[in-house]
Amino acid sequence: MTDEEKQTRTTPGWVRPALAALSGLLAGFAALAVAELTAAWVRPQAGPVVAVGGAAIDRTPASVKDWAIRNFGTDDKLVLQLGILAVLVLFAIALGVVALRYRRAGAAGVLLFGVVGAAAALSRPDSAGFTDALPSVVGALVAAGLLYLLIGRLRTPATAPASSGTAPEESSASEPGWDRRGFVVAATAVAAASAGTGLLGRSLSGSASRDAVASRADVVLPVPDSRAQPVPKGAGLRIAGISPFMTPNGDFYRVDTALVVPKVDATSWRLRIHGDGVRRPLTLTFDDLLRRELVERDITLTCVSNEVGGPYAGTARWIGVRLADVLAECGVKPPSKGGRADQLVARSVDGMTIGSPVEDLMDGRDALLAVGMNGSPLPFEHGFPVRMVVPGLYGYVSACKWIEDIELTSFDSYDAYWVKRKWARRAPIKTQSRIDTPKPFARPKAGSVMVAGVAWAQHRGIDKVEVRIDDGPWREARLAAEDSRDTWRQWSYDWQATKGGHTLSVRATDRTGEVQTAERTGTVPDGASGRHSVVVTVD
Repeated sequence: MTDEEKQTRTTPGWVRPALAALSGLLAGFAALAVAELTAAWVRPQAGPVVAVGGAAIDRTPASVKDWAIRNFGTDDKLVLQLGILAVLVLFAIALGVVALRYRRAGAAGVLLFGVVGAAAALSRPDSAGFTDALPSVVGALVAAGLLYLLIGRLRTPATAPASSGTAPEESSASEPGWDRRGFVVAATAVAAASAGTGLLGRSLSGSASRDAVASRADVVLPVPDSRAQPVPKGAGLRIAGISPFMTPNGDFYRVDTALVVPKVDATSWRLRIHGDGVRRPLTLTFDDLLRRELVERDITLTCVSNEVGGPYAGTARWIGVRLADVLAECGVKPPSKGGRADQLVARSVDGMTIGSPVEDLMDGRDALLAVGMNGSPLPFEHGFPVRMVVPGLYGYVSACKWIEDIELTSFDSYDAYWVKRKWARRAPIKTQSRIDTPKPFARPKAGSVMVAGVAWAQHRGIDKVEVRIDDGPWREARLAAEDSRDTWRQWSYDWQATKGGHTLSVRATDRTGEVQTAERTGTVPDGASGRHSVVVTVD
């Protein structure tokens, strides 16, 4: 019995299809590794996973986006990336199996992967041009060649006088012999080379961001010219389960579209201010901002994706330059004083555009170009080196992170990123309140139960909070001391709980006299409304 006949009898029929699937996986791994290395040379945001993920976010309907945030929270981007990788794995396996019978078709399928990645990279708002297509294209070309090579080892007899009349592509996928040793060697080499390439790419990408990390470490924030007053005694209630008055940087919510957090070198950062009504265009460096008059303010931020009772609100002590002062220096006037522009479009280094009403930015509120957060330079996740902070406006119309460009224009002539996706052009924060304790479905003991939480109506302030038990009357809660009208306010209510199931509801009244509405609406197009309630069972 020949070696070829022994191999045929001892190799189960499923082995070669399984190895073909493995070949597809190895080719996909190589594609991502080579793309990672190429992206380190181009820019990390041009990598195929990031580019495809970003393009998917750009095209995701608002309702789906809100569903993802509601179910996955700030892990929504990780879930998206894992989903993309899962699809790539299945795609790679399928191409490997197809290539066992149709070798060229399998390789062509890999090239299709490159086309999709390249198109996604070029479609991104922050695309740097044709070079952004290179990571996907180069990775796909390498992967196609490797898949063709590996499948060849599964289709070629180990000992084979070549048939003069048969081309390699025409050889049947059911040939009795295949190059087992050649496949093992080739597959091992591909896996090892891909791993090394990926690690090298990751290392080079990391080295590119080390300058940014070093620039942040070197920042020493000057003492603000206008200091924030100490948080009033009694502003933070000592009640278990209530949100702390000041939110630590590590706990502050993050909702944005950046799959890769931009790491910007503060020493090379520039902010350009231009557009309609700008008589004196200006370009600022980070040091320019630090040399200006700095103010320190406590401000509560709220995300428009925050559902009633949701977690996407937080308070920090911000340090920055008054945006109104910078705009006035450029000759900008608000529309109420004859200004030509009614919209300020802020652009981020990742291509995000956020449109804010010029009138609101220049009405005397503490709208900031922020450089510090809770006593330290901004974390990268929250916009280092500079971001916008505007009290009273939802983040999607005010809180541009990693800002690099400010253009004065009009709402009629330009729709910013989220407005193009059916969100409202203007979005003042709605009066809201939340029960932090007891938690939903808690089982407190009968007797005295402390109901507590937070309420906010930035730039208007909270005047009153009321609690209702079941369908009973509204009872006024005790308000904690107020820091400022731009921060949330804690509250508490001592409930004499009786046994059984109960529904606890809360509503707030702001300083204008507006009572938090009971009408329940979703987050689209300008923020959720309604009253928060929790159901508990008293034992």
